[in-house]
Amino acid sequence: MDTPKEKSGWSDQELEASVDAYLKMLGLEQSGQTFKKSVENQLLREGPLSKRSASSVEYRMQNISAVLEQLDLPRIIGYRPAKNIGAGIGERIRKVLAKKVVPGVGEFAPTANHETLLRRTSKLQKQGLKVEPTGNPNPQQTSTVITSYVRDPKVRAWVADLAKGICEGCGQKAPFEADGLPFLEVHHVKNLAQKGSDCISNAVALCPNCHRRCHLSSDKAEFTLSLYTKVKRLKRE
Repeated sequence: MDTPKEKSGWSDQELEASVDAYLKMLGLEQSGQTFKKSVENQLLREGPLSKRSASSVEYRMQNISAVLEQLDLPRIIGYRPAKNIGAGIGERIRKVLAKKVVPGVGEFAPTANHETLLRRTSKLQKQGLKVEPTGNPNPQQTSTVITSYVRDPKVRAWVADLAKGICEGCGQKAPFEADGLPFLEVHHVKNLAQKGSDCISNAVALCPNCHRRCHLSSDKAEFTLSLYTKVKRLKRE
């Protein structure tokens, strides 16, 4: 816990500095390199966390370990997860982590390449997800010849699993299998280009016909609105 002299809450900048330092140490640990937690703790207190005590920095690292464990992601062995982490600080740490690449999960990291996304999604579906992904409320935009958005394969895999091979638009079975799995396309009800989130509350699994209907049909607006009634997890954004 913070000491009495640290009455003010942690700023976004302090949380991000803590996460950056944690991920740096995690990367060193996974590559077999040595590091001293005490040294990293001191560097933080000499820099961006100058208002914090050594014990509060240590506890914040345990918070980060707890969130990573909740997300089924790698954590530093030497930082045991905090037993009690507030929902507010946990959610803030999740948001910071959503913008980072966690060492050891590059194989399943968000990507803007569609083929890579499909390949990672398929592998995640086959191995199974234990924790509901938080997604990213503000997906990073990348610019090439066309504009794409970095999308999380865990979100796609989770939504596809919920559908169980049945289109969430028309209720029909997936038209075929691809890579041994029912083929359904994951559609963002509020498009990413319209500032929609890459979260399961804004994504549905659709057959190709219903997916095209959302984008191209004369009744696309009405059909899209009907998805909010059919799929209870969706939230209007």
